[in-house]
Amino acid sequence: MLETLSKIWRFSAKEKSNLNKSLVISVIHAFFYVLQMGAVYFILLSIVNNGEKLRTSLMSFAIILASIFGRMITNYYAQLRQTHAGYFMVANARIKMTDKLKKIPMGLLNNSKMENISGILTTGLSETENTVPSILITMLTGFLTAFVFTIMVFIFDIRIGIVVAIATLIYLYVSDRMQKVSAKVAPKRANAQINLSDRVLEHIQAMPVIKSFNLTGKGDKNTRDAIFESKKTNLEVERRFTPFTIFSSLILNVASFILMYLAIRFYFDQTMNLTNSLMTLIMSYMIFSQIQEAGSSMSELRIVASSIDKVDDIMSLSEMKSKSGLKLTSKRNIEFNNVSFSYGNKKIIDKVSFKIPEKTTVAFIGPSGAGKTTLSKLIARFWDVDSGDITIGGVNIKDISLEELMDNISIVFQSVYLFNDTIENNIKFGNPNASHEEVINAAKKAACHDFIMALPKGYDTVIGEGGANLSGGEKQRISIARAIIKDAPIIILDEATANVDPENEDKLQIAINSLMKEKTVIMIAHKLNTIKNADQIIVLEKGQIVQKGEHDELIKEEGIYSDFIKIREKAENWKIK
Repeated sequence: MLETLSKIWRFSAKEKSNLNKSLVISVIHAFFYVLQMGAVYFILLSIVNNGEKLRTSLMSFAIILASIFGRMITNYYAQLRQTHAGYFMVANARIKMTDKLKKIPMGLLNNSKMENISGILTTGLSETENTVPSILITMLTGFLTAFVFTIMVFIFDIRIGIVVAIATLIYLYVSDRMQKVSAKVAPKRANAQINLSDRVLEHIQAMPVIKSFNLTGKGDKNTRDAIFESKKTNLEVERRFTPFTIFSSLILNVASFILMYLAIRFYFDQTMNLTNSLMTLIMSYMIFSQIQEAGSSMSELRIVASSIDKVDDIMSLSEMKSKSGLKLTSKRNIEFNNVSFSYGNKKIIDKVSFKIPEKTTVAFIGPSGAGKTTLSKLIARFWDVDSGDITIGGVNIKDISLEELMDNISIVFQSVYLFNDTIENNIKFGNPNASHEEVINAAKKAACHDFIMALPKGYDTVIGEGGANLSGGEKQRISIARAIIKDAPIIILDEATANVDPENEDKLQIAINSLMKEKTVIMIAHKLNTIKNADQIIVLEKGQIVQKGEHDELIKEEGIYSDFIKIREKAENWKIK
């Protein structure tokens, strides 16, 4: 338990102060509760003595009222503190996790260990933000109140106190055993809940594919399996916990019954006065209800701790190291020196070397899986190379901060992601400080101003998550506008015109030419007019460079490039007769 509490306190990070304050206020709340029971004792004493101490009785009623109001006020402030602590400790953890993900190799995101990140960020941490502070407070106040009540019972009669102490120790032993069982099943349950969240989201996103292939009711095997696994693990948790829950509850109920029996017997044996006997009858329920409530909170903490463990797994991943103080030089020439890279055990790039002079354009071509996109992403340091090095202006990209590197690179991928925000904010993602006029200018260059103005709210139109409300070509043009407004000296274009409709392709090509002007450009393209204009063409096959040069040189050679050009020319000249 101490380990679990230590883990939660460490996880609370900046919210330790609010968490501590809520606990202190809860202690005061427990004091008012105990004070109320003390007042009840003096009221009973007055009643038993036929009102001989009426003034004391009236004072006791005043104390009860003060206790009630005190509990209301302390509960109000404790709730505020614990709510703030719960939500912000999780919010801070989510921010730290997303910052962490920016600094780890993207290859790790494909690892099975990381496949449930979205589930951890949502389902897993939601349980933590909603339960941790309230559980801690319930546990603290429960045990504290029970402890004070136990002392009071010892004062009434040491024999009663011994019974309470024995029952409490047995209950805590059973709770400890339940904690150990929880430590075994809680991680499995957390994994199942996270997997269920992922599979449901995946199923919803894949609904168009499921419907188009008439797989309704059939294409949801993964979702059904996840639901079944979640049900199975939750039932397993209940099955393992139920015997302990029943037994612990039985212990307290039996102990409560014994206290009532002893209170009555001791009264009739004349070894306990009537006031203490009545108070023991009241306390026989109050003590154990507080202990049971606190004990239930202990078992819940173990389940929450398993979610924190998931966060720790992510935060423990190794980051891509860099020297934060080093800056790039004024040059933007790029050089690969004997670079090799693998996805797991599969080699993708094998001892590749080439140079891209500053303010020139290089085009990567080759069959699918040749390593084209991988080379472009290595420049942006989405992964670190296995061997060799990549330099920009003579500086190894590992020796500069990721922020400095990405400030100098704009990327337009074939697969575009847009945020659930306004079109203007999506474009300004490339430069948050850009003015509205600069956004419009970038949109015009990217040939998307006209279709934006045709939307109901123009640039203030909110698009769906991932750009779901726009066509592929429209999303592509907005992403190009985003790159234009960033105005970085190095541009990476991965099939940037692949999804653009023919009527806007010419306009977009002009925009891309404008974007590329005076820039160092790396492009992956299959369109002839794009490839022919490149200053250097690098042909890849199986992760190695098989041809390199300008279009006019390579077209005369036998090999992949000339074959590729012939196929493209034939495809582009194809007509229906």
